[in-house]
Amino acid sequence: MLNIDLHCHSTVSDGLLTPARLVEHAALRGVNVLALTDHDDVTGLAEARIAAREKNITLINGAEISVTWQGRTLHIIGLRINPEYPPLEQGLASIRAGREERARNIAIQLERYGIHDSLEGAYTYTEGQLIGRTHFARFLVEKGYAKDIRSVFKKYLVKGKPGYAPHQWATLNDAVSWIRGSGGQAVIAHPARYQLGKNVLEALLHEFRDLGGVGLEIISPSHTSDQIKLFAHHAQRMNLLASCGSDYHGPGESYFDLGQLPPLPAGCIPIWHNWNIEQK
Repeated sequence: MLNIDLHCHSTVSDGLLTPARLVEHAALRGVNVLALTDHDDVTGLAEARIAAREKNITLINGAEISVTWQGRTLHIIGLRINPEYPPLEQGLASIRAGREERARNIAIQLERYGIHDSLEGAYTYTEGQLIGRTHFARFLVEKGYAKDIRSVFKKYLVKGKPGYAPHQWATLNDAVSWIRGSGGQAVIAHPARYQLGKNVLEALLHEFRDLGGVGLEIISPSHTSDQIKLFAHHAQRMNLLASCGSDYHGPGESYFDLGQLPPLPAGCIPIWHNWNIEQK
């Protein structure tokens, strides 16, 4: 059995390990097939590929794209993308520019609650071109506003809490078209996280599939065992392929370690079923 992990992050976005160190950690964890899916950025793939060759790991080109759909933020993963596809490159650059605007707005909101210099503090945790809420979360932990990253997202940075700043990301159509145009496969990441009602979820799945999306992340640290069964059912019903990923960000910040994934439920068709991956 191949150990496959199709969702993780490096320092290029908001992970703690460089792309090379991430691949090295994956090798130690027995991962055979790894997708690097940094938020809105593909610049870590070249470094990761060199390390993957050295470690005999099959690296899948990926990205996790921020999307606004019906006023909600969703994440769409692109797997087997061409990172040099111009519309994808340009689209991701536009999203990253939007992240800088949102970061300034987050800092303004935190300032109103007496939390000073958060923008500068968040930027000290960035190593790539991208800034996100996780960088603010690390700053807030450092300053003692919360005990860990998970606690930050219960007290800050989300809707209705200090530091929340709404933002308009790419459209669902844009994200799926960039991925498909680059030769990749579009997957809805951690669907349970969005807390969609039955009818809204149904609308999302239909629109996503109609746009050319093909996959649903079934195994995720964001999913309970019951939710895994539920989304496996939805995938089978909607003829969507099943994906899995640890959403690994680094030691101490992740529920799952790389490769620490249960098997897909019976009846699911894995998104890699026709990838012709050889056991190395």
